[in-house]
Amino acid sequence: MPRTLRFMLASLLMAGAASVRPSTRLLASEGGDGGVKDSPPHATLKPASAPSPDLPFLEYDAPAEQLLLELANQARAEVGAPRLMLDAGLAQAARTHAQAMVASGQLAHQFAGEASLSQRLASSTHTQLDQEGENVALDFDPAQAHLHLMLSPPHRANLLNADYNVAGMAVARAGNRLYVVQDFGHALPSYSVTEVKETIAAAVARARNQADQPPLLRRELASADPAACSMAQADRLGTSPIHQLVQRYTLLTYTSLHPESLPENAGRTLASHNLRSFSVGACYARTETYPTGVYWVVLALE
Repeated sequence: MPRTLRFMLASLLMAGAASVRPSTRLLASEGGDGGVKDSPPHATLKPASAPSPDLPFLEYDAPAEQLLLELANQARAEVGAPRLMLDAGLAQAARTHAQAMVASGQLAHQFAGEASLSQRLASSTHTQLDQEGENVALDFDPAQAHLHLMLSPPHRANLLNADYNVAGMAVARAGNRLYVVQDFGHALPSYSVTEVKETIAAAVARARNQADQPPLLRRELASADPAACSMAQADRLGTSPIHQLVQRYTLLTYTSLHPESLPENAGRTLASHNLRSFSVGACYARTETYPTGVYWVVLALE
């Protein structure tokens, strides 16, 4: 097969808990809008479809990884997208997955027994993410790998996604081949629980003002934070402490990555002229449902 036809690509786009199935295509992946058609989860390399002495894992190529990041940022600058900042955790996750591809002799976003992309990133970085994406590729040269990725619509979409602001690049050498992994994410500001509660309180004040209702008195409710943490520990909104609070208060319970925004159903509840005060409880946790972390919130109204 001619050298120019021997690179392979696969891309994965994710947002929150919603994922797009991995796509693997020779030469190019389909789905320029981020959607991906059904396809085999793995692209097997030929002639080596499994580890073999002629394709030893040599090392990670740090200069090639840096070049991929620089080329990505050059391309992003041309379309007005913000620069990607290197995240050490994402880089480690990318390298680990690149080595897994070398070991299997395949391109894939998830191998049997391997954690999902969200879980891999969550276990590798303390950065809170609300969007993730991944490109994987096989090539012979980092600059050519970037060119081929840019020629494929779904990979280009990942590289130029203006929502992403952090990335980790990995290049693992096996013989004369480069296994490339590009992990992307949208990193959120880091808030303390106190800052989250203050931000939610400000959102409540805005909602009352928009409803032409007087401000609510903010009260401290000792059981609010423990109730929020009970939801985090159970990884669900309905817990015994919540059921106890709802006997006395009008309660809004929800998860959020953006404490400045209240849930959609909060506006009508907060517009009630019968309300006089409110309390906020919050707890941050990473759970099976939210592997990269989320704020669990209790808003008690009376």
